[in-house]
Amino acid sequence: MSDQSPARRPIRLNVEDVMTPAVVTVSLDTPFKQVGELMAEHRISAVPVVDGDGAVVGVVSEADLMLKSEAPEGEPGGWGRESRERRAKTQAQTAEGLMSAPAITVGPLTPLAGAARLMRKQGVKRLPVVDGGRLVGILSRADVLKSYLRADDDIRSDVLEGVIRGSMWMDPATIEVTVEDGLVRLSGEVERRSEVDILGTLALGVEGVVAVESNLTFRFDDRHVTAPNEHRHSGV
Repeated sequence: MSDQSPARRPIRLNVEDVMTPAVVTVSLDTPFKQVGELMAEHRISAVPVVDGDGAVVGVVSEADLMLKSEAPEGEPGGWGRESRERRAKTQAQTAEGLMSAPAITVGPLTPLAGAARLMRKQGVKRLPVVDGGRLVGILSRADVLKSYLRADDDIRSDVLEGVIRGSMWMDPATIEVTVEDGLVRLSGEVERRSEVDILGTLALGVEGVVAVESNLTFRFDDRHVTAPNEHRHSGV
């Protein structure tokens, strides 16, 4: 009797799966000292600034707070935008003057890998998570890194059931899968050469996988096969 259970798909974590839903926020008029105290109390490196409607309008980071400790005479000369902003922050008394704006935000359904790239590109440690203009969470670098701390047994199960059975409709018993410290090794024989590449790509997409080492063999090389001309034998 065939297995009629729903096919299991490889796990792809989104931001909402790992974000922290309880967010410490400040308002535009929160005093500088209170902003610093909140960040120290909660051991966070940045805090979102929200307006009266609860929308995120900026973020105050440790770097923004550090500017307050710099004496005005230590400011670089010049009247460029960056110099003006730095001087303004050294004199700011509230979150509105301290914050970096506009805030770099991310949606809850954004793939975690995409959010990680955004954090690296923008050089930020935390991203406010916004849904329909409403703040619903905060994503930190630590949250992202947790996705790569999955147990090898869990990763192996996702590759076997999610990738091989769920996505490729293959019998997992025909392919040997081992996982060690996030490294997935695949061995066995598949029908077509293209399936080797697809399996490797899908396995690499499973959360927690660091790399894929494929030792798969194949029966038929379909890389250079062209579709037959359907009119070739029609007599036309």
